Amino acid sequence: MKWLTPVLPYLAVIAGMFWFRNAWVGLLGFHLGIVVSVLLARSHVPIRVLFQGSDLRWSILSILVCGSSGLSLYFSWSSVGVVSDLPSRLEAFGLNRASWPAFIAYFALVNPLMEEYFWRGYLGSPTRGLHASDFLYAGFHAFILIDHTKAASIFYSVMILILAGWFWRQLARLDHGLLAPVLGHMAADLMILLVIYRMSLF
Repeated sequence: MKWLTPVLPYLAVIAGMFWFRNAWVGLLGFHLGIVVSVLLARSHVPIRVLFQGSDLRWSILSILVCGSSGLSLYFSWSSVGVVSDLPSRLEAFGLNRASWPAFIAYFALVNPLMEEYFWRGYLGSPTRGLHASDFLYAGFHAFILIDHTKAASIFYSVMILILAGWFWRQLARLDHGLLAPVLGHMAADLMILLVIYRMSLF
């Protein structure tokens, strides 16, 4: 039962991207899928683990390392193969000047809490090697990137996200909680979305 729980979040992302074609529907559906999956599975992982950490230095490291992902994207933008009509495609998905600020705020503040609890908390593992949850976490991002960048960039992004999932699990293991992964995830989401917003200004 435990390893079937990613099915609903995956289906929600696919429905949001390819059926409803709306970023908000995809994101909120994804979060609803996580909540329903965790409730059906009767997770025993306490919510408070999201705010637990034993050493502030792990949180600072996480923020610095993960926040740099936005800078990397900014300086490599011309080489990642983003489609030339990205602004119009994003607008078609409901992301325009009016909706971007709320989307960025929600994505950066809420999404990391949902994902860290699910992928690193409920499905996570203290193993030091790669784990199935790392691949499951990275995999659904491919559906988000399809039609927005070239195949090689999608593959590269998924590989980086697998390593990110592994990195956050190691932080959770070393820091005895999910605070460091949550803060790093927030920094990454915020910086990446700000870059995408900046590069897609109408």
